[in-house]
Amino acid sequence: MEYRRLGRSGTRVSEVVLGSWLTFGSSVDGAGTKACVRAALDAGIQTIDTADVYATGKAEEVLGAALDGVPRKDLVLASKVFWPTGPGPNDRGLSRKHVVESCHASLRRLRTDYLDVYQCHRFDPDVPLEETVRAMEHLVAAGKVLAWGVSVWTGAQIAEGLRVARSIGGYGPVCNQPEYSLLDRGIEAEVLPVSRREGVGQWVFSPLAQGVLTGKYAGGRKPAGSRLADAQRNRFMTPFTTPEVEGQVARFVALAGELGMPPARLALAWCLAQPGVDAVVVGATRPEQVVENAKAAGTRLSPEVLARLDAIFPRD
Repeated sequence: MEYRRLGRSGTRVSEVVLGSWLTFGSSVDGAGTKACVRAALDAGIQTIDTADVYATGKAEEVLGAALDGVPRKDLVLASKVFWPTGPGPNDRGLSRKHVVESCHASLRRLRTDYLDVYQCHRFDPDVPLEETVRAMEHLVAAGKVLAWGVSVWTGAQIAEGLRVARSIGGYGPVCNQPEYSLLDRGIEAEVLPVSRREGVGQWVFSPLAQGVLTGKYAGGRKPAGSRLADAQRNRFMTPFTTPEVEGQVARFVALAGELGMPPARLALAWCLAQPGVDAVVVGATRPEQVVENAKAAGTRLSPEVLARLDAIFPRD
């Protein structure tokens, strides 16, 4: 496993991060979660990402149980806050009240005293940005959080968040977690340039485009047990199932075969080759998926291969 600093922070994260969206606590039970976590730790993946809303809190619960007995110092744990976690008017958003209460709830579920990274899961236009920034900086000062970040914020929102933090003597966000893959390169226009300038690292989610870049859905296949075959989990996959995308993926899979590596490893290595990307967040339902994804760490692609990938998947 290879490790990189997360943005301008001193914390080092594994290049491959174990994610829990749509898996742990929902499609993967407690025993399966523990098996995936153990496989990750054995492979050197010490960074685990979750959120209060994943499986309505169950993802954090099963992760807390799976990590029982693992030395806390050996882990980098991250969670997020924004989406509704209950029916009440304050059970959502980035108000100071919800941010602090949700953090405490996440700590209880994860069975830990602090989070290494706490992230604003989206931007909240209904709450003054200064209130949100002060809440996050308060959690850092209180020792509940070591660093904070954001997720799916625009470049302008990231820059403004940093400006507000600095105006009150804070440190500001050190990372952003956006969607990014060969099939979704939207952050390259604004988010990446701003973030590189400001020292905000990216640990990107859906680097395999919901699994489409593995090639397992080629020809319209819907393997049993796969995300595409699951009506509840495949709602995010529509943009990646067009005839145009199928053609791109076919060329991509052929290139991976030519290079002698699985398509998933090539897709993850491409993300890690992009300036400003510190890590890729990858989910798994089986330990063997974790082991295979971990092999992307340290895989370096030549300029020629990167150019050929750009030709298949042109920049937005």
